[in-house]
Amino acid sequence: MSEKFELEICLDSVASCKAAAEGGADRVELCDNLFEGGTTPSLGTIEIARERIGIELAVMIRPRGGDFLYSEDELQIMERDIDAAIERGADTVVFGLLTAGGRIDRQKTSRLLERVNGRCKVTFHRAFDVSCDLEESLSDLIDMGLDRVLTSGGEPSVLEGSEMLRKLVTQASGKIMIMAGCGINSRNFDRIRREVGAPAYHMTASSPVHSPMQYRNDRCFMGKALFPPEFTLSQVDAAKVSWYRNRS
Repeated sequence: MSEKFELEICLDSVASCKAAAEGGADRVELCDNLFEGGTTPSLGTIEIARERIGIELAVMIRPRGGDFLYSEDELQIMERDIDAAIERGADTVVFGLLTAGGRIDRQKTSRLLERVNGRCKVTFHRAFDVSCDLEESLSDLIDMGLDRVLTSGGEPSVLEGSEMLRKLVTQASGKIMIMAGCGINSRNFDRIRREVGAPAYHMTASSPVHSPMQYRNDRCFMGKALFPPEFTLSQVDAAKVSWYRNRS
């Protein structure tokens, strides 16, 4: 199992970008709101991330959580976010658009590709996994000339979608990069590589980092419903990234 592979780390902070680069990642996917699957990060975050790391910077272009059926207003937001991300040094932009019927929205996707206009690479994110026919969707993305697609094979995790992922890797056959992602960890990574054989893998590789705050009001939470811990952050762990990198 010595085949080379690309390693992309999904993250939401400059500190995590630096740790991913230190650990040997090929690329980071910079997002905000990872709890919702990732939305567009702030311009300041993109700018400082670009200043701090020399590896490939992919920027999420997603105006909100939820589905991937976007209004005209949302599409215009995405167009402007694409411009802003590229102007601030993004090497790749990441987006995904579907029709109400669950197919790749070729018209709107083509419109965003025209906005990119060859200025950077393009990844279609896991909107792909909730499309109604993955093989048809992959054919559409190949036809439109996208660079990568992030997918778990239409299942909750890469292991569960491994059979479909193998089919997609074969179908892609060098015409688009299949990047397997979701549910990858150190316990299953070697098995996933054997079973899937994808040229790229996407993961978080994070560990909890405790806040240095000394005074803590444990009665108040800034989030709602799930009350996430206020004094522990999830941040990319350079040692974990290095472990994946050295599995070649």
